[in-house]
Amino acid sequence: MQLAFLGTGSAFSLERYNGAVVVEGRFLLDAGAPVLPHMHRLGLDPGRIEAVLLTHFHGDHLLGLPSFLLYRAFHPTGGQLPVLGPPGVRERIEQLCRLAWSDDWPDARDRAGVTYQEAEAEGEVAENRYQTVKLEHGQMDCRGYRLHLEGRVLAYAGDTTASPPLERLVEGADIAITEATAPAESSVHTSWSEAEALAARHPSTRFIFNHVHSGQLDRAATDLRIMDV
Repeated sequence: MQLAFLGTGSAFSLERYNGAVVVEGRFLLDAGAPVLPHMHRLGLDPGRIEAVLLTHFHGDHLLGLPSFLLYRAFHPTGGQLPVLGPPGVRERIEQLCRLAWSDDWPDARDRAGVTYQEAEAEGEVAENRYQTVKLEHGQMDCRGYRLHLEGRVLAYAGDTTASPPLERLVEGADIAITEATAPAESSVHTSWSEAEALAARHPSTRFIFNHVHSGQLDRAATDLRIMDV
């Protein structure tokens, strides 16, 4: 499975870009800025993205989306581009893109083929099965995804505390991308030691850590890197 890490940092990291991952060149998991230049640097075609999956609506996970969607409007594929996210995804993304592109947005949305899907407990997006788990991230509604791709399961957490829902998300997954924000514990994020303990409890799963504020730790992804896992 090819995983392209466009950014691996926390919201206000000075060392890393905001989070976004491209899976198999087809799925964009979160859309922290900047998406387009980083896809280009890694040789990824923005026109091949078949679906966008958003974990939640914090800025470091979606502020690269308006430019990406505008690109798709100027380079239409003729197909639909579903944007999947927690309840309210249509209203949130419409508000964001109208702020970004004003009265030009409705026409751009139509040319890009943008559609919206609220993430269900189980469903299908771009002809691939997914499951979700509602994670604990302060007052924000955050959804972790389990993507079923060619007989393998990729678990993707976005932001969350180390909690029972996170355990359910990664249980039995082949690969898990989970956060490891900082050495200190937090009421809204997973610490380095909590992330390592999580991985130790699921030894058959390949863990890759992201959303790192600063420094480096084992298993952590790095910006602008493609991994074949």
